[in-house]
Amino acid sequence: MNRIFYSIGFLFLAFFYAKTLEAQQTVGLFTHTTGSEDDGYVLFAPVRACDTTYLIDKCGRVVHQWRSDRAPGLDVYLLPDGTLLRSGDYPNPVFNVLGSAGGVIQRYDWNSNLVWQYVLSDSLQTQNHDICYMPNGNILAVVWEVISDSEAIANGRKPSLLGTSLWSAKVMEIRPVGTDSADIVWTWRLWDHMVQDFDSTKLNYGVVADHPELMNLNYVNTAATTATNPDWLHFNAVTYNEALDQVMLSFHNTNEIYIVDHATDSATAATHSGGAHGKGGDFLYRWGNPLAYNRGTIFTMKLFQQHNPEWIKTGKYANQIMIFNNGNGRPGTDYSSVDIIDPPIDSSGNYTIGAGVAFGPDTLSWTYFYNVPPNRFFTPFMGGSQALPGGGTLICEAQSGRLFEIDSAKNVVWDYINPVDNGVAVAQESTVAQNAVYRCLFYQSTYSGFAGHTLAPGARIEINPLPDVCGLVTTQLSFINAPATRVYPNPAKGEVMAATEDRSEFSMSITDMLGRIIATGQSASGMATISTASIPSGLYIVKLTSANGGELATKLAVQH
Repeated sequence: MNRIFYSIGFLFLAFFYAKTLEAQQTVGLFTHTTGSEDDGYVLFAPVRACDTTYLIDKCGRVVHQWRSDRAPGLDVYLLPDGTLLRSGDYPNPVFNVLGSAGGVIQRYDWNSNLVWQYVLSDSLQTQNHDICYMPNGNILAVVWEVISDSEAIANGRKPSLLGTSLWSAKVMEIRPVGTDSADIVWTWRLWDHMVQDFDSTKLNYGVVADHPELMNLNYVNTAATTATNPDWLHFNAVTYNEALDQVMLSFHNTNEIYIVDHATDSATAATHSGGAHGKGGDFLYRWGNPLAYNRGTIFTMKLFQQHNPEWIKTGKYANQIMIFNNGNGRPGTDYSSVDIIDPPIDSSGNYTIGAGVAFGPDTLSWTYFYNVPPNRFFTPFMGGSQALPGGGTLICEAQSGRLFEIDSAKNVVWDYINPVDNGVAVAQESTVAQNAVYRCLFYQSTYSGFAGHTLAPGARIEINPLPDVCGLVTTQLSFINAPATRVYPNPAKGEVMAATEDRSEFSMSITDMLGRIIATGQSASGMATISTASIPSGLYIVKLTSANGGELATKLAVQH
């Protein structure tokens, strides 16, 4: 038996039907079905000129919000004590390329009072993209640092790969002090872990393929950046595993994630020995692009300008790694996916690799992407994913501002589009173009950060929202011999398509909320398409009837 959705659209009131015929839904809550992990809240911060961080329930209602003095740069987290940790956009003329937001780390109390901030931005370095709160109360920060041309050449960088500047990457562990200060208690610098095969008279000379624990100083992924771009790596994520005492990093332009030993002091982290695994600050593990260390080709790439690698804490894939794989430059067509890998790690936290071959695994433990066609789910920049306690996955399709949840069977059970466009909440029916969201996070209602606070559902973010239909969720039923089916896109713009995964045939119809048939179609080779160009914007029901008489249905939003 297969699981499908059957909409209880007959419960919609007549006044709501009339309203939806007039309104074109463009933002807010689109889908909310049983299977969604509703016992909790979603935190997100629109990145375009927005000073507000929102906490919403699964009905899209604001239960709390924080105001800041600047836009995010780019991450936000709710901490166990109820304070909000965020990086802020602190303009820096040196690090002024697209995506260089960051520079200040801030902490706000529940009432939006700034209780601590630390500026990490000057002519030589700046925090960017990501921060990570550690169990000991410290903060890991992603940092760009400037390398002079003379130092770069002395270390073996090809002069032809030098432009106006060169940026390397480092991680700084920060212990907050007072209201505006910090102690730097640990630093890891990528610049201490290089290898190059360009010039034997310079530092770091060696055979790149013999040193997967080091970064090839002259590897440039020209599919992601230009040869002389100072931001040749584009460091975009950091996270921490307390049980392993290891730090995981993501470099967008090399198509790789990396793991380094945190059981070192700063001096040891600059060497190739010592620490818990005898490698100092060298890579313990890397994955995604063996070509970067001359143990693969373009055909062995697994990651394509990825973001947000995270260790999964519980569930079926506990201790494995989830990665938001943006898919830029993916063979065939660009599309995003959420991938899980099981790294080759032993009980002591060591990662195995064979002589002359790349780090495994060769195959994914699990992946999610749109089946037909895959590029229906795609964001060329930013994005993130989170493994949820109940087995589902929360996903941020960043560019479109779309936040959605899939269940363990990969059904979309919650779908929401950020209604803040370029810092301003828009009215329902408005077209949004600058509503990107870097990431979103789910917090269970029992999370300690909510203790002592009232989380009463308030208004929706969008202006003139549609009537509340959150309680009218679709119900998940089982049908004997019903085919597994996808209906897409939802919301539909111009056309709606359906397909059975086993290519079995079916008839298709679109009905309004009063049960009147608006349009019909018949599948061919297990696929059917109906034009929505002449259908007024609003909410409808797509019904599919299989050859054996099984009836499948789902709620559909039509947009123009």
